[in-house]
Amino acid sequence: MSASTDDPAREGEPAAQAAAHSGSVDIDQAVSRVEHELGRLFARIRVSWREAATTVHPDLQPLGYQVLTSIATGKATSAGAIIERLQTDKSAVSRHVRQLEQLGLVESVPDPDDRRARVLVATELAQERVALARSRYEARLAERLRRWSAEDLDRFTELLAAFGD
Repeated sequence: MSASTDDPAREGEPAAQAAAHSGSVDIDQAVSRVEHELGRLFARIRVSWREAATTVHPDLQPLGYQVLTSIATGKATSAGAIIERLQTDKSAVSRHVRQLEQLGLVESVPDPDDRRARVLVATELAQERVALARSRYEARLAERLRRWSAEDLDRFTELLAAFGD
């Protein structure tokens, strides 16, 4: 068997093992770079949520903004649905819903399908402020993404979808 002489630490190691190890190191380094960039992206997303929350109301926290957008989009209109959607605890959701009600952004109304139950709805004020916050965010996102080709955007979409599965 031939020894790899390019890497003294690998002297005597079969060439196939050295190549496999090198490939493993390359993958490990690539994974590390992806983890780093995801960390940067998540930090930027948290900043965007904070900015959006402040746009809606100066006292609103990022989680409160997420609760509000879940309600405003109709994707979650009960505390249980919000907890499930945001994967957070009941006390945090209750606290934010209470704040949203106090700020005039959310109302609890009888469920049209079951008058015994109540659902949360965003007020007109909330809809206007969320629309403003989203338009600012979408404009920043579009500005960044428009620098890419349609092919790059399609590939990025494919990779994001595969990563999310």
